[in-house]
Amino acid sequence: MPADQYAAARHATWLGAAAIITNEVGQVLLVHPTYREDGSWVLPGGVVEHGEYPHVTCRREITEEVGLDLPLSAVLAVHSFSAHHPDLRPGTHCPGEVQFVFDGGVLTPDQVEAIRLPHEELSECAFLDTRDAVQRLRPVDGQIMLAAYRARLGNTATAHLADGQHILEVPALDRHDVHVRYRPLWDSPLHRNPVPERLPVRQAWAWCFIPDGRVVVVADPGPRGALPMLPGGTVESTDATPEDTLHREAAEEAQLTLTDPVRLGWVLDKTGEVYGGVGPNARLRLAARVTDIGPAAVDPATGHPFARLLATPAQTAALLGWGLPGARQAQLAADTARERWGLPTTSPSAIEEIPAEGMRLS
Repeated sequence: MPADQYAAARHATWLGAAAIITNEVGQVLLVHPTYREDGSWVLPGGVVEHGEYPHVTCRREITEEVGLDLPLSAVLAVHSFSAHHPDLRPGTHCPGEVQFVFDGGVLTPDQVEAIRLPHEELSECAFLDTRDAVQRLRPVDGQIMLAAYRARLGNTATAHLADGQHILEVPALDRHDVHVRYRPLWDSPLHRNPVPERLPVRQAWAWCFIPDGRVVVVADPGPRGALPMLPGGTVESTDATPEDTLHREAAEEAQLTLTDPVRLGWVLDKTGEVYGGVGPNARLRLAARVTDIGPAAVDPATGHPFARLLATPAQTAALLGWGLPGARQAQLAADTARERWGLPTTSPSAIEEIPAEGMRLS
């Protein structure tokens, strides 16, 4: 085939580049373009210009759009967008697009304050919980954002997508539609002294370690996605101690058998609003060793099974959305597990789902 015919026969497509950028509690940065007729928001990024590399595009666009020069640490997702996708604006003659989504990192409070927008192009920006972010994005853009962010959280390989859908094995966080459980920083600080007698203990949650140093995370499914949490729950009047609460809740939610729970500290809930406005109370944080994981079962309190995941302590802190206080608590839990039970310090690994049949650990 002559060279000009060969060149004409090659597939032509647009290229785009965007970034997942979060604040310290895991909310995702979106920007609101002035030029989108449907009012939808986008991730920071833009179109790859002729002769430009996608990673160069991404850094250039971040600088132009939010005024920050950020390093890119990984390719989180590669997405192929077909020429006839329903999210394509009517009248747009698009030959298809391949978009690269990079990891733009976590911004410090000073970097967040330094954001500056070109207001002729972007009217505003916001850090949003992923469940709120998908409401502001076009459907396919929401699917891309979630897959890329979950690839970062779950330490999985680059997500390969076609028209918003995974083309390879679907990772656990995507399979269960898990979102970061963003919470305000009332979880700070963790008090290491005993709980004062005047404060009732209303909650007992634990970092539950398996022998390889990972911890169990449970995710409660809901209409807007599954929210992760540590095993444990509300202290009931029938529980003699918060440790009894932990044993009961861990068995009901995740079918865990625990041993040797140790108190790490407690956080102050000033209002007790979630408990009907009971006033100040303590929420206990513990570490415990898992000796057995039974077959998946229905949680009696909710009437449905929870997703059961294995993650490193650092990944768990990120999923919980507790920011730097959560990261410090995760490190304290890991140090306690190493010193008390001789468990190894975990290296980064992919978040996995516990098999439905359970795991024998002892």
